[in-house]
Amino acid sequence: MSKISIVVPVYYNSDTLMMLYEDMKEKILHKLGDYELVFVDDGSGDDSWKIMNRIREAEPDGRVQCVKLSRNFGEHAALLAGLSVCTGDCAVTKQADLQEDSEIILEMYDSWKKGNKVVLAVRKERDENAVKKFFAHMYYVIIHRFVQDKMPVGGCDCYLIDRQVIEVLERLDEKNSSLTLQVLWAGFQTDSVYFHRKDREVGKSRWTLSKKIKLAMDSMMSFSYAPIRFMSGVGTAFFIISLLMMIEVIVEKFTVGTPILGWASLMCVVLFSFGTMMLMMGMLGEYVWRALDASRNRPPFLIDEVINTSEEKKKK
Repeated sequence: MSKISIVVPVYYNSDTLMMLYEDMKEKILHKLGDYELVFVDDGSGDDSWKIMNRIREAEPDGRVQCVKLSRNFGEHAALLAGLSVCTGDCAVTKQADLQEDSEIILEMYDSWKKGNKVVLAVRKERDENAVKKFFAHMYYVIIHRFVQDKMPVGGCDCYLIDRQVIEVLERLDEKNSSLTLQVLWAGFQTDSVYFHRKDREVGKSRWTLSKKIKLAMDSMMSFSYAPIRFMSGVGTAFFIISLLMMIEVIVEKFTVGTPILGWASLMCVVLFSFGTMMLMMGMLGEYVWRALDASRNRPPFLIDEVINTSEEKKKK
C-alpha cells in the first residue's frame, strides 16, 4: 500500500494548528490509508511547537513527525526540511492558515495514483480583497510570462510530488530560490486540480511585503535571464539614442549654426544616465550576492529537533 506524507510549514500558527488537524481528521485522514503528518516549526515564537506535539500525542501509530528548525529560515526552507524527513511514497504540501479546503488532497492523491508525479493545486478563485488579488495575479502573470510558462496564471501554493521528485529537490540544494519553481523546472508528468481559496478568518498573515518582493526577485534571478536581457536592451537603446542625438547636434552646429545648449539639459542627461547605471549595478549586485551565498555552501535549513512517537517507543 502506498503512503502519503502531508508536510505543513508552521510559523506563528498556534491559533490554527489544532483547527487544521481537526479539519483534516474529519474530512480526509480516514480516507487516505497509510499516511504521515510532518509539521515543521520554522522558528515560531508562539506555542506552535507545543500544539504540534499535542497533535503528535493524539495521533496513533507514530503518524506525526514534529520538526523544529534552529531559527526562521523561511517557508520554502521549512518545506524542504519537511520533505527531507518524510517517509511517504509521495508528499503533499499544506498551508496551516485554513485558506484551502483539505479535501483537495484527496483529488491530488487520486491523480498521483494515476501516474502523475507532480500535481498542482491551482487557485481558480479567491475571496481575498481586491488589492491582494491584483498583486498576486500580477506576480503569477510575470512568472508565467518571463520565468516559467508551466506556472499556472492563477498561481499555486500547494502541490503533491512523487518520491522521485523529492530526491531531485534534495540534490538541487539551492538557496534564495523558489521551491515551487524548482518543482516545475524538474519536469515530470504534471496534472492540476482546482480549488477556491478562502479569505483568512483566523490569525494574522506573516507573509509580509518584503518577503513577497524577495520571492519575486529570487524567482526572476534564479530561473530567468530576463533581468540580464533587460539590462542589455536598455544599454543598447541608450547607445543608439545617444549616437543619433550626437549626430543631430553636430549636423545642426555646422549647418544651421545653433549654439550647443547649456548646463540644465546636460545635467538632466547626466543624472538620468547615472540613475540608470545605478539601477543596472543594483541588478548585477543581486546576482553577485546570490553567487557569493551559494559559494559559502551553507545549508538552506538547520534542524534542531525531530520528534516521532514511534521513535520514542523504540527508545523506551
